[in-house]
Amino acid sequence: MTDEQKTCDSRIGPSPGITQHVATAALVLVSTPIGNLKDLSARALEILDGTDAILCEDTRTSAVLLRAHGIGTRLIALHEHNEAERTPGLIAALLGGAHYALISDAGTPLVSDPGFRLVRAAIAAGVSVGAVPGPNAALLALTLSGLPPQPFMFLGFLPPKAGPRRSEFTRLRALEAAGLRATLIFYEAPHRLAEFLADAAACFGARPAAVCRELTKHYEEIRRARLPELAAHYAEAPARGEITVVMGPAEAEPATEAALEAALVSALSQMSLRDAAEAVATATGLARKLVYARALEVHKNMRERG
Repeated sequence: MTDEQKTCDSRIGPSPGITQHVATAALVLVSTPIGNLKDLSARALEILDGTDAILCEDTRTSAVLLRAHGIGTRLIALHEHNEAERTPGLIAALLGGAHYALISDAGTPLVSDPGFRLVRAAIAAGVSVGAVPGPNAALLALTLSGLPPQPFMFLGFLPPKAGPRRSEFTRLRALEAAGLRATLIFYEAPHRLAEFLADAAACFGARPAAVCRELTKHYEEIRRARLPELAAHYAEAPARGEITVVMGPAEAEPATEAALEAALVSALSQMSLRDAAEAVATATGLARKLVYARALEVHKNMRERG
C-alpha cells in the first residue's frame, strides 16, 4: 500500500460494517459471571475499569460485582423499561467520543437480556462494537447435560402463562415432526419449573432432559432424567435459584405430508409466507422449492377458510 493510500484510508476511517478491535471499540459487550464472581476474565476487568461508564440492567446488582473487583466506574441503568428511551442519547454520546461497556446482571449481554436495541442502533450509526466473551448459562448447561451438543436451539424464556407456553411447545413439536432435530435449551423461573416440565412431558413425551440449577454457585445441581420424572420431582420439591432446562432432540422419523402441513400452518400463523417456507425448509432439510410450493397451497387454504 502506498503512503497516499494509507493517508486516504486514515481519512475515511473504518467501514461501519466492520467491527474494530475490542480495545478501540466505542461500545464493548462484556460477559459477566453467572454466579461465581471469580469467573470474570482479565480482559473483562480491564475494559470495565477503563471505560467511561458501564451500562447495566440493575445498578445494585452490578455494584456488587464491581466492588468485589475494586472497580469504581460509573454505572448507568439500561433495562427493558428504558432502553428505547435512552438509546438515542447513548448513540449521540458514543458518536461524540464516549466509550461504554454493556453488561447484563449475569452472563452474556443480549442473550435473554436487554441491549439488542442499543447494539442494533450503534451498528446502524457506524459506532464500533466489540465484545469480551465469557460465561453463558445456556452453553454451560448444554455441556453438562449429557445430551447431544449440536445442533442445538436456544429458546430462552417461553411465555409465562400456560396457554401460550403450550402453544409454543406444540409449534416446536410440529417442526420436529417435519424434521427438526436439535437439542432444545430454555430458561425458566423456579416457581414455574414444575408446570413447565409437566407441559413439556405432555407434548414431547418421555424425552431425556436435564434441569441445571444455580450453575457455578455453591448449590449447583444438575438433575438428568426423563421429562415425566423431572416434572414429578420438582412438583414435590420446588426449585430455587436460576434454572436452565435442556431437552434432548426428537428421534428420527420420516417427515410425512401431514407433518409438513402442520409445520407450515404453525409457521404461517406467525410469519410471512417466504419466512415460513424458509424456516420449515431449514428445519426439515427438504428442498426449498418443494416446501415453498407446498406453503403456497397451505397459505391459500388458510385464507379461504378465513
